[in-house]
Amino acid sequence: MRRVRVWDPLIRLFHWSLVIAFAANALLTDPESAIHVWIGYVAVGLIGFRLLWGLVGTRYARFSSFPPSIRGAMHQVSDIATGRRQAHLGHTPLGALMIYNLLLTILAIGASGYMMTTNAFWGVEWVEELHEVLVTWAEVSILVHIGAVLWESRRTGVNLPRAMISGDKIVPDTLTTQE
Repeated sequence: MRRVRVWDPLIRLFHWSLVIAFAANALLTDPESAIHVWIGYVAVGLIGFRLLWGLVGTRYARFSSFPPSIRGAMHQVSDIATGRRQAHLGHTPLGALMIYNLLLTILAIGASGYMMTTNAFWGVEWVEELHEVLVTWAEVSILVHIGAVLWESRRTGVNLPRAMISGDKIVPDTLTTQE
């Protein structure tokens, strides 16, 4: 087994703080309440931090370490279909696409939510509908993300949830690794 420090403390704090903020707004708060709005601002602020950290952060936090790649994603799908097992030290290609999807979706949720608080868009139906569709898309994406993390953990033998808690990926010696 090989232990590799992958997720720095700020990435893990960002990840779990965003989980809490999104879950609180989706499951616990009244959408009409001030606390819902403030939690939305916190979520957008977290995304802002992540965008900055994606430019100047640690190795695996940088966007340059996981560029969106359809070709890479198709290669990973091929690996899954044929039973080839590889460990990716940072995000997998499919994981990278999901990260970009979630970052953009949560920013769009925040933007549409903010629009609903302005005089120009107060009560405008398409803005409210857009907000609701984006939240639903985020919820579906999150469920797919969780399922994929559990699937890849089982398939590769790398405990991805533990890595997002401890910061370390423990990679079996039998796996080839990709950065």
